[in-house]
Amino acid sequence: MFIIAGLGNPGLKYAGTRHNVGFGAIDVLAERYGIGVDMGKHKALMGKGMIEGQKVVLLKPQTYMNLSGESLREAASYYKLFPEEVLVIYDDINLDVGRLRIREKGSAGGHNGMKSIISCLGSDQFPRIRIGVGDKPPRMDLADYVLGRFPEEELPDVREAIAQAAEAATLIINGQMEQAMNQFNGKKK
Repeated sequence: MFIIAGLGNPGLKYAGTRHNVGFGAIDVLAERYGIGVDMGKHKALMGKGMIEGQKVVLLKPQTYMNLSGESLREAASYYKLFPEEVLVIYDDINLDVGRLRIREKGSAGGHNGMKSIISCLGSDQFPRIRIGVGDKPPRMDLADYVLGRFPEEELPDVREAIAQAAEAATLIINGQMEQAMNQFNGKKK
């Protein structure tokens, strides 16, 4: 079993923002595999189902980004999963819009949601897919940037990256991390 968690902030106010691309990837997976992500449990919206023969829990933490770890800790504990069985999909300002970076483990890289997850799981040894949302303009507040929406011209790249993140997640949960990295790291169609 795997938990696939997409990070974001709850509520319509944050829908479609840079910080919510992780939620977008969960929505794509849910639609592709007919998994309803509408059950409130583990401080998240969640759904259980099968993806390519693997049992999964799709998770959209509702704790707000900076407390995402609370939800993942609760879910991982409930399902008795190791950190290596938790896949996290989230935004990254250090990657150009539409680029992906897939890693088996690593630091938070300054991302507060990831800091919370690493702290709550007590480990950084879990796979992650970072979706590039681009760097903030000079003199703009970081919070305003990540809580802002994409300009119209970036939307096709963002949608493609979210779809690719969902494909990569499918490979990862089936033990094909190397293939996912080779196929999607740094690429933008």
